[in-house]
Amino acid sequence: MGIKSLAVFCGSKEGRDPLFTAHTAELGAIMAARGLTLVYGGGNVGLMGTIANAVLAGGGTAIGVIPQLLADRERSHKGLTQLEIVGDMHTRKRKMYELCDAAVILPGGYGTLDEFFEMITWNNLAIHDKVLFVLNTNDYYTHLLMHIRKMYEEGFLYEDPWEKIIVIKEPGELEQYLEKMPVEAER
Repeated sequence: MGIKSLAVFCGSKEGRDPLFTAHTAELGAIMAARGLTLVYGGGNVGLMGTIANAVLAGGGTAIGVIPQLLADRERSHKGLTQLEIVGDMHTRKRKMYELCDAAVILPGGYGTLDEFFEMITWNNLAIHDKVLFVLNTNDYYTHLLMHIRKMYEEGFLYEDPWEKIIVIKEPGELEQYLEKMPVEAER
């Protein structure tokens, strides 16, 4: 089965480096061009808004999942293909995992790291079996990835994390991996 949808975990802020926004927009354009459905946190600000707007501008499908608590704070995106407001953060993450075939981790804060580590943990526990792409724009995640390697080398992980984590430096690199994974999405 191919990848039809990607969960994108990213910041509700843009960050200081303009390349974060540029890479996010480029990723959205790639997703739309390939007919991949975006599944994301439902906000219209920061990198969250950028990814949704880029997918929609390319004629793609964007599904947002946002908890009621954040619907107003992060200003939920009103122009999405589908917006689902859920009761809490746990329900949001579970719903996003159900809707995606793989995930891309972009720069972000605590919430992005929470989502990243929950997906890694769920892979490890065989709750799901989804590939995680980490877009390491300007080495944003290099130290974190080094720490994950250290956890593995020190014997705290049950399996090699690099079997499920693919690190890319540019959004275009995702295309190489997607070419190997047939997409069955309908536009």
